[in-house]
Amino acid sequence: MPCVVDSMDNAVDKAYAAWPERLFVVGVDGKIAYAGGQGPFEFKTEELRQWLDKNLKTSD
Repeated sequence: MPCVVDSMDNAVDKAYAAWPERLFVVGVDGKIAYAGGQGPFEFKTEELRQWLDKNLKTSD
């Protein structure tokens, strides 16, 4: 079975890792307003949806 072992410089991960590794929302102030868990297993899209619904201001 073929196997790839990354070196300490993490070159294989940098070249072939799937993106995004996390889901972020950046506020208008440039700071991270919401940071999800490391993906893909910690992507909680429903949690993000609830956060967006609660925190986004809409102009009606």
